[in-house]
Amino acid sequence: MEPLSEKVAIVTGGGSGIGEGLCRELARRGARVVVADINAGEAGRVAASITRAITGRGGQATAGPVDVSRPEEVTRLVEETAAAYGRLDYMFNNAGFAIGGDFRDLTLDHWHRVLDVDLYGVLHGMQAAYPVMVRQGFGHIVNTSSAAAFFAAPGNAPYCTAKYALVGLSLSLRLEGIDLGVKVSCVCPGFVRSNVYRNAEVAGVTLPADIPREQLAGAPAKMMEPERAARVILAGVDRNKAMIVFPASIRWGRRLDRLFPGLSNRILLRQMRESRRYRTAEDQVPS
Repeated sequence: MEPLSEKVAIVTGGGSGIGEGLCRELARRGARVVVADINAGEAGRVAASITRAITGRGGQATAGPVDVSRPEEVTRLVEETAAAYGRLDYMFNNAGFAIGGDFRDLTLDHWHRVLDVDLYGVLHGMQAAYPVMVRQGFGHIVNTSSAAAFFAAPGNAPYCTAKYALVGLSLSLRLEGIDLGVKVSCVCPGFVRSNVYRNAEVAGVTLPADIPREQLAGAPAKMMEPERAARVILAGVDRNKAMIVFPASIRWGRRLDRLFPGLSNRILLRQMRESRRYRTAEDQVPS
């Protein structure tokens, strides 16, 4: 029997990227997966594709359209899932997106839009799932942060702010949950191939058609595929790791940053100066 047989998991941001990879791998291992995404079409596509691929293997996949920035929608999804299956084993708070740009070009609306999903969206998932898991005496909450939680991210401050916050939030709840049977892990991946770069907004910048957004973010030409990322994450979850940091280059980068704290700053500053070549906004006071 698969180790995840009949376990119930919700994955937000399940319609693409790491979320889609997690949904596929969880279902392949026998879990009952709710593919939760703000894009109902993509959630349905992933769920249908999984169902076709795993017929006869025991896993299941259903679509659960949800806007994680709306707590009532997240709560409804969690409660309906727990009621339908009689349990909730895993809550993967994975949905996220980015709005980049110079701080001087970012408005409060930009900040709210990012934090409402990348920080409060995770908090909404935790607040909905945690009481369910406490009542049943078991469960595992897995929050997707980023390597951006360890390094400065000039030109991507809202995203970086949310990801830093998720580490503290996850580690705090991890200690609270120990005596209640609830586990909490925080995932901090490096560059993984996903739509987050393609869909990212960049305030005050006009990119030439031949400059991909991935390049502006400093992403390498070869990024980790979501399927591999999902396997790494689930291996860490299986071991109940507090922090699931990958690939190895990020772990080594953290060590080097402690030994030579100015090195990463020089690299990131060079990247920021490169991105400013495409800035077209007039100087403004953020409002």
